Amino acid sequence: MDFTARYVALGDSFTEGVGDDHPARPNGVRGWADRVAEQLGAADPGFGYANLAIRGRKLRQIMAEQVDAAVALKPTLVSIYAGANDILRPKIDIDDLLVEYDAGIRKLKATGATVVMFTGFDARGSKVFGTMRGRTAIYNELVRGIAGDHDALLVDYWRFNEYYDWGMWATDRMHMSAAGHANMARRVLTVLEHDHSIDVPPMTPVPELSRSEALRANARWVREFAGPWVVRRVTGKSSGDGLSPRYPQLTRL
Repeated sequence: MDFTARYVALGDSFTEGVGDDHPARPNGVRGWADRVAEQLGAADPGFGYANLAIRGRKLRQIMAEQVDAAVALKPTLVSIYAGANDILRPKIDIDDLLVEYDAGIRKLKATGATVVMFTGFDARGSKVFGTMRGRTAIYNELVRGIAGDHDALLVDYWRFNEYYDWGMWATDRMHMSAAGHANMARRVLTVLEHDHSIDVPPMTPVPELSRSEALRANARWVREFAGPWVVRRVTGKSSGDGLSPRYPQLTRL
């Protein structure tokens, strides 16, 4: 099919759609990017969508594996979020890393496509991830500079206060829930100045826990999610090992 509009989504688990389970779709997830593609393509028979994002990918991997692949698809629209998995590493040179990000954005903009970038979330409500707040703030300022330099659109996740509701997050506390992904799709479409008909699904209520219940819940979270996450990083493994991009070629949803 000869697509006249081509949206390519790049990144890690955020863009792949982790946390928004959908067994019928590739890799078992849906996500905000699929929702955006559905809305953009609803009235455009020439609209194509590719999603190259893979969970666990760090910024340099995304630059090496996904940018050239995206350019080859001749995109008219690109979304990219990279760097979150780097920020969580014990050591990081943010300035050096963002030099490579800048080069990747320059390559994507050279296609003539509209490029959409994201700031990182302000995780001040998390005792674990909130410790990275300073790093994320520095990363965000550099991202804002890159977006401004290349005339890219910016989705300012840092300022989205609705994500302080735990119903926006999956049970792993690391990825957005279905409601979080639907809300993010609305946010992206607003930045694109595109009408939409997305309803945010009901959020799973988060019950008030007693101190003992909270301790048990936190211990379970460490055992089921945080512990395996740490082990993967210590052993150099990734949750995306063995996975392929969900939609490596342009398609219609």
